Amino acid sequence: MSKKRGEKYDQIIDAAVKVIAENGYHHSQVSKIAREAGVADGTIYLYFKNKEDILISMFEEKMGRFVEKIQERLNGVENTEEKMRILIEMHFSQLEHDHDMAIVTQLELRQSNIAIRHKVNEVLKGYLTLVDELLQEGIETGFFDPQMDRRIARQMIFGALDEIVTNWVMKDHRYELTPLVPTVNEMLLNGISCKQKTS
Repeated sequence: MSKKRGEKYDQIIDAAVKVIAENGYHHSQVSKIAREAGVADGTIYLYFKNKEDILISMFEEKMGRFVEKIQERLNGVENTEEKMRILIEMHFSQLEHDHDMAIVTQLELRQSNIAIRHKVNEVLKGYLTLVDELLQEGIETGFFDPQMDRRIARQMIFGALDEIVTNWVMKDHRYELTPLVPTVNEMLLNGISCKQKTS
């Protein structure tokens, strides 16, 4: 069914993030989400088929906005090194400013069933496409080795950022993520740029 949009839809999505972050996906009944959203239980089903649909829709909405914000910052930037720094900074800062969403993306989505994980992987393609485009531009400008395996490079970049955020969540956000940007950027670029090659 096509999704209805509007104020109540957004309220339910935001409530789901909060409830799932606090209680875990498996202990987050639809009634709890409805109560947090300030709507009747039945209202949830006007917008979503079930709890699984809420989780996937929530990730689609939030990840869609996540990618849009990164893309907006990248537009007009031509320097590959600067683009990488912006990508890392936006990845860290958006999750740093939304602890509940960070808990959901780094912990709860990974405990869900295989069907949900497959759908999550589909949603992630938009983000991974951004990384691919950055790598391709770097290859075309000579910043990256034209023989570089983009698939592995993409996995390295996403995997590194993802693991850093997961570690931050597991340590109850006891430190800030954004001060790590320069170090992470330098280490990733040193690992895949042509400039670091030796003969």
